[in-house]
Amino acid sequence: MSRIMIVDDEESILKALRRVLRIAPCVYGNKSFSLEVEAFSSPAEALERARHETFDLFISDFRMPEMDGIEFLKGAKALQPDAARLILSGYADLNALLRAVNEVGIERFIGKPWNDYELMSAIGQALAHRELLMENRELANLVRLEMGDKTAEQVEAERLESIEPGITEVNWGPDGSVLLDPEFQPKD
Repeated sequence: MSRIMIVDDEESILKALRRVLRIAPCVYGNKSFSLEVEAFSSPAEALERARHETFDLFISDFRMPEMDGIEFLKGAKALQPDAARLILSGYADLNALLRAVNEVGIERFIGKPWNDYELMSAIGQALAHRELLMENRELANLVRLEMGDKTAEQVEAERLESIEPGITEVNWGPDGSVLLDPEFQPKD
């Protein structure tokens, strides 16, 4: 179950988003996501909720009276840096879009009015991307545990040796050259 928080100061928008997220399938590639949605008209209340509950995705309107969407998403990112973030707005302000990308690292900017299919696709893509990042982090942590005090080069050498025994052995000649055939000894 993927948990999504939506923040928009217009109740009608929240109602429409909840409806589409409840009935439309959320699929990306071969992954299907079931969604649990919480909606807030107050960014401050939404941030308070985010202090106590974990979310996979935050979707915020850009223009809101209490705080703009970038400020809200900055606060959400500080609380939950691994959650994906989307901006939903009827205003295509290039400077705001650049701020959202640079300061908050949003996944997508979705215009109002939105196309339900494109919205669900963007949500699915953001959730799949987040899932992949979390999986990569887990794998990296597992590799670090397995490596222990070994360097990456030592681990790679062991891997290569298991595939092709002797591949990491180097035969040095008396003059410091590398001997490709250990049977061959240069004549002085």
